[in-house]
Amino acid sequence: MGKNVVVIGGGTGSYTVLRGLKKYPDLNITAIVSMADDGGSTGKLRDEYGVLPPGDIRRCIVALSEDREMMQKLFEYRFSNGTFNGHSFGNLLLTALKEISGNDENAIIEASKLLNIRGNVLPVTLDDTRLIAELEDGQLIVGETNIDVPKHDTGLKIKRVLLSPKAIANQKSIDAILGADLIILGPGDLFGSLIANLLVEGISDAIARSSAKKVYVCNLMTKNGETNNFNVTDFVYEIENYLGKNVLDYVVYSDKKFDEELLAKYAGELAFPVRVDAEKFDAKFISRDVATEPVLVRHDSEKLARVVLEILEKE
Repeated sequence: MGKNVVVIGGGTGSYTVLRGLKKYPDLNITAIVSMADDGGSTGKLRDEYGVLPPGDIRRCIVALSEDREMMQKLFEYRFSNGTFNGHSFGNLLLTALKEISGNDENAIIEASKLLNIRGNVLPVTLDDTRLIAELEDGQLIVGETNIDVPKHDTGLKIKRVLLSPKAIANQKSIDAILGADLIILGPGDLFGSLIANLLVEGISDAIARSSAKKVYVCNLMTKNGETNNFNVTDFVYEIENYLGKNVLDYVVYSDKKFDEELLAKYAGELAFPVRVDAEKFDAKFISRDVATEPVLVRHDSEKLARVVLEILEKE
């Protein structure tokens, strides 16, 4: 019997973590995925076919796939013109599988079989819901994509986020959390990929009740309109607002110094390295070089996986 590891998030953050963890056969991996995405191909398919957001589900399935490279490329292929312009093949396949199999859960199971994945991918909720951000001036920003690509004054801080309508947790996700040995939150967009999961009724409570060790992997860079000027503990404070205080056991952050030319490109988008500070929490802070920067500043799958194994062995 291996250790049960649950990864909660969405987008490229979960993809990165899962790619590293799947190389360790003793780990039983479950990805719990945010259902807040409503942009691009995902948004169109949500509106036209009433499916759960397929984009982040697709990425997690590909990350856990043990199938040949061509199958992964096919799943990630994005059409660049014609009727399907902007759609990824994987999103269309998940939509078709829902029509054939009868529901979103069955579609995910069948897609997971097609790509021969190591682990399970679960939507955090089966409800159709949207993410809303309230800014400090009271303005409401509706939709994850409008938070992700802001059209408002990005100097205004996000006061809080909520789901509308309210969403109830997928029972399979609750069961996975309660049966976990280790829960990994993040990395990824703080509100759209991470906190969107914690807003789902039952998820934060299950994480708090779980006997698993809870690990938060902090972002490497700030994001304009969401986490301007954030340091590591700003991220932790924000998560605790929705998860509860003293729930996290570990916070993993990067101590890597990035290339100045690369940082200059990010600065043009008003994104900067997350500042390291020394405020006290009950969680243990682990400083590691968990980043890579060939073209973009990203977490490194293998480095992150080694930190996870280190925590599991310690516990």
